[in-house]
Amino acid sequence: MEIKRDRYLNQLLSYQWDGQVKVITGIRRCGKSYLLRKIYKDYLLSHGVKDEQIISVELDLARDIRYRNPLELAAYVRNLVRDATQSYYLFIDEIQMSDEVANPYNPHGKKITFYDALNDMRELSNVDVYVTGSNSRMLSTDILTEFRGRSDEVRLHPLSFREYYSAVGGDKNDAFDAYAFFGGMPLILSRPDDMAKMSYLRSLFSEVYIKDIVERKNIEREDVLSQVLDLLCSSVGSLTNPTKIADTLESREHISVSRNTIKAYIGHLSDAFLFCESKRYDVKGRAYFDTPCKYYCQDIGLRNARVGFRQQEMTHIMENILYNELIVRGFSVDVGVVYSREVNKNGNSVRVPREIDFVVNDGSKRTYIQSAYAIETPQKREMEARPFFLTGDSFPKIIVRKDVGKRWYDDDGILNIGLIDFLLDEAVI
Repeated sequence: MEIKRDRYLNQLLSYQWDGQVKVITGIRRCGKSYLLRKIYKDYLLSHGVKDEQIISVELDLARDIRYRNPLELAAYVRNLVRDATQSYYLFIDEIQMSDEVANPYNPHGKKITFYDALNDMRELSNVDVYVTGSNSRMLSTDILTEFRGRSDEVRLHPLSFREYYSAVGGDKNDAFDAYAFFGGMPLILSRPDDMAKMSYLRSLFSEVYIKDIVERKNIEREDVLSQVLDLLCSSVGSLTNPTKIADTLESREHISVSRNTIKAYIGHLSDAFLFCESKRYDVKGRAYFDTPCKYYCQDIGLRNARVGFRQQEMTHIMENILYNELIVRGFSVDVGVVYSREVNKNGNSVRVPREIDFVVNDGSKRTYIQSAYAIETPQKREMEARPFFLTGDSFPKIIVRKDVGKRWYDDDGILNIGLIDFLLDEAVI
């Protein structure tokens, strides 16, 4: 079964031989190694690159464990690329498993890290360097500092519905139902039945993600980390903050934990690419709110597995899928806040906040999107559309719905489009 990941292949091709280190990041098991060592390698081989020109180091394998030492890695590569007349492609898989080692010339000085090794290899004019990694803090924030603009990041995500459907085909509605339940982790497609798929998704949390965070971050309260994870999965699409989570743990589980600890644990889950944070944005005031915000799971199947495949609220699942789709397309996405003046029960005029699900930005371009599973009545339609009218601008406005087939513009110029149609057509925005 072939999975097309042309978006990411094209990004890699656009960065070829630009003198930068190409860093492929993303949640573990989303297909980073497959992209680099299968899709990209096959492309290179089909375009005249010889197999001996491609050097592959897999730091998660015992075979290459010695190269977790950055000095050993640099020496190994330099030895292989001594022929300056030949061009080489260097693939280093799971770079976050690299060790820090003492400087042999200054044992008490700053330790040698993989940044030093990559910077060394980047200086080789006949080597194009590509690495994969699964930790955002190590491979995004720090890279901006350590490489000082000398790296390109390709952020890989689980399969979008478009990628998923390109592999499975068949009836679009049936494919979407499966996607909304099991998500887009690539290995799902190779599992023989529903039970095997559910078991695989559960094991990713217990055997991969949580263990990885606990070991890497030296987590003392694994029980609290698990509770925070459960609460975020249960509340996708809902506003929350560390204080609210701490209060919930205190009242429901009788667990007393500080707001700062909760904030740190949410940060760890985000660093592992399990969740994305979407801040609230005052559309007219042009300012962000610090809290509360929304958290969306990187893969809806992982979210469903964590809640035991029980909480199948399609409104929240649909919203999470839409958010992920917009992020995959490269947009910046916020939760919009606009205000209306309304009369309360005491007869007083009050300022009431209204929410726009997604404020989608692409440079100077903006689109407002509401996610609505179904609009059964004129009152429901008015509720969904009203925040659009409060923006006071003419940016495009879209309501994505599960209950429609063909798209159309209503009398207010709002595009109504079916969910599957939106997910399969990237030209909509």
